[in-house]
Amino acid sequence: MPRAKTVKDYIRTIKDFPHEGIMFRDVTTLFADARGFRIAIDQMLHPYAGLAIDKVVGLEARGFILGGAIAHQLSVGFVPIRKKGKLPGAVISEDYNLEYGEATVELHQDAIQPGEKILVVDDLLATGGTAAAGIRLIERLGGEILSCAFIIDLPDLGGRARLEQMGMDVHTLCAYDGL
Repeated sequence: MPRAKTVKDYIRTIKDFPHEGIMFRDVTTLFADARGFRIAIDQMLHPYAGLAIDKVVGLEARGFILGGAIAHQLSVGFVPIRKKGKLPGAVISEDYNLEYGEATVELHQDAIQPGEKILVVDDLLATGGTAAAGIRLIERLGGEILSCAFIIDLPDLGGRARLEQMGMDVHTLCAYDGL
């Protein structure tokens, strides 16, 4: 009997994208497969069964896909953290460093109420820069982050350790060595 497919089996690797030497982990192949997508969402939800979560926060952009599906399953609201200039209302901003430069993310200043329990979601945890910036935004609004969930961890880049040093609980579905 063949072994059951895992989330990792649905993820495509593209060599030298976006730069030479990078092994890009492409989750669009996971999203495009109904069974693979269902497995990922179910596995991302599993650790939070029975927890009181008020909102799911998705990090731009693939975190929107995952976060929307997870929020739907939990019957809670979804909040996007977006790149600078993409949200129409009053926002708070956070600058952070990327592997190849700097960026800014924003959150509507009325998106999260003090004391709300938050689950942060994205597809990939690399250096943790985007997630750390998002966490700081949520905390500035008084949100209580219960956990951060990702499909992929790239442990060699230190993102998990960075988030754990911030006191975050981190859950991932699979990991890849290297860049």
